[in-house]
Amino acid sequence: MSDPVFTKEDIAKIATCLGNLEIADDRDHFRLKLVQRSDKRQLSLEIYPEVSLSDNAKGPLVVVYTGSCHLQLHNCTGYVLSQELGEVTFISECLGKISGLVVEREAACSLYSNVDRKLISDDFTSFGVEVMLSGVALSLAEDILSVRLPDKDTK
Repeated sequence: MSDPVFTKEDIAKIATCLGNLEIADDRDHFRLKLVQRSDKRQLSLEIYPEVSLSDNAKGPLVVVYTGSCHLQLHNCTGYVLSQELGEVTFISECLGKISGLVVEREAACSLYSNVDRKLISDDFTSFGVEVMLSGVALSLAEDILSVRLPDKDTK
C-alpha cells in the first residue's frame, strides 16, 4: 500500500503556501477558502485524501469552486508548492498523460488537462503560446512524476 498523497501535514503546508489559510477539517475532506478582496475573487479548495471515485476505486480528489467554475482533479498523484509564485500545482498522471490544477494565493486557478507527458521535458518554447503555457505550468511538477523520461543526449 502506498503512502497517502495528503496527510494533515500536507494540508498545513498547502495552507501556508496559499497565505496561512484557516483549514476546515470536515469528516472526509479539508476545505481552504481564498479571498482576494481588491478584485472581489473567492475560491474554495477542497481536498479529499481518499474518496470513492468509481465502484472499485478510491483515490485523492481535489475540487475547486469559484463564482464561475467548478473543477475537479481525480486521482491526484502529488502536488508541488511554490512559495515564490504563491501557488500549489496538483498533478494527476495516467498512461503518459498529465493533468494539473493550479491554485494561486490570489484566489485564481488554472486547469491543464490530458497533456502529453513528453511536453514538459521537451523544448516547449518551440510550440505556440497556447501550448507553451501548459508546458511551463506543469514543468514545476516534473520531479514528482513517476515516469522519468530519458535525456535526449543519452541512449
